[in-house]
Amino acid sequence: MANHQSAFKRMRVSEKRRVVNRQSRKRLTTMIKRLRSASSKEEAQKLLPETVALLDKSASKGLIHANKAANQKSNLTRFVNKMA
Repeated sequence: MANHQSAFKRMRVSEKRRVVNRQSRKRLTTMIKRLRSASSKEEAQKLLPETVALLDKSASKGLIHANKAANQKSNLTRFVNKMA
């Protein structure tokens, strides 16, 4: 258990950041799932820019690694382009 005032503050801040990061990660995975389960190519093309923007934002904030974001953007774009 924390003994110093600064340690108590770190615990509070860490908990707040953990909650925000979990929400952001969940939002990202939900967007990717929604894009992958799109029924038509038009719907997928509409969701792709939103998902790519969210991936870029997550990478810039350090939520995911920049290379992971690039790989996911590439895979999702290829997925949408291959749709009939």
